[in-house]
Amino acid sequence: MQMKETTDIPPEDIQPLYQKLFNLYCEAILTQEFPPGTRIDSITEIMKIHGVSRETAKLVLKKLSDEGMIIQKAGKGSFVAPLGPKRPVWGIVIPFFSDHHEKLIQHFGMEAEAAGRTTEYYIDHNQWEEEIRLVGRMIREQYEAVIVAPTLDESKTAEFYRHLKSGGTLVALVDHTMAGSYFTYAIQSYDLGVKRAVRYLQSRTTGNLAFVKSGLWAGRNMIQEVMEQTFITFVQENPGEQKAVVLDRLSRFDSDLIRSESIGGVFCCDDTDAVRVIGRMKEWGLSIPADVSVISYGNTDLAQFFTPRITSIDPHAGEMAKRIAGLIRDHGEGRSTRFGQYVIQPELVVRET
Repeated sequence: MQMKETTDIPPEDIQPLYQKLFNLYCEAILTQEFPPGTRIDSITEIMKIHGVSRETAKLVLKKLSDEGMIIQKAGKGSFVAPLGPKRPVWGIVIPFFSDHHEKLIQHFGMEAEAAGRTTEYYIDHNQWEEEIRLVGRMIREQYEAVIVAPTLDESKTAEFYRHLKSGGTLVALVDHTMAGSYFTYAIQSYDLGVKRAVRYLQSRTTGNLAFVKSGLWAGRNMIQEVMEQTFITFVQENPGEQKAVVLDRLSRFDSDLIRSESIGGVFCCDDTDAVRVIGRMKEWGLSIPADVSVISYGNTDLAQFFTPRITSIDPHAGEMAKRIAGLIRDHGEGRSTRFGQYVIQPELVVRET
């Protein structure tokens, strides 16, 4: 297998050329452009592809060998090193930090502790390249499991997972996935959660319903797009009775909007924004839920312990963690997890808003 010619090595970079090429090949190994056991470019191929001297090409392969990334076989070439012994660690990759993800991490921590394992979590800042890099590194370091809440544009990562060679590491998706039936996962049904929120708001008010997008979710957010479309669809199932008002950011939520749009119910994509919405309405002299009802998504500590206690959709993070922990156990005991796919039903928890 040959690496494609690249122009990703800026000539003005102060790193030595061999170091730049070493980094490039490390990246290709981690992202499984060169999967474990496959032949990597020879000295001659590196010279031809990248236009470097024989000495530079030899130095690149020597450094890869010294770092344990490849094995050099006399007369046969260089091959990506096989994966080493399994480590009792669960790696957790999240696209950004939020109250919801914190709750997921806590539940995985409890499950790991009960299994005699440790957890490490990483944030990819909703960058699909970084997600792939992190997953690849943890596979090479032979974590027992890699648990991924995917970046929010999975069209970029689906091919990587489809052809992934994870050795003894179980790679599982959690919280959401829109990439189909290729992977092991335990996810929640966001659209069902939104539907239950809309139905409850409609039972509380005849006013129009507002959907407040979350500003905490970085970059493109396909999940929030699905939630928004589901919200609009269910509100408009009875045309002429209620209208869906979508706010692209919290700053657009003000007292004039409540009055002009006759808002009687508000749905927030996370508990943090629900706290802000409730705080603002209190300042405007509105009574909650008498004037406006509020529902959030997440059911984190904020929803449970804020005053007033917030009616919220519970995605059952604990159940997702238990399902994945069970799959990790099955994988470790040699049972197939190929069809280990669970969709958790979110629950409406009615409180004071």
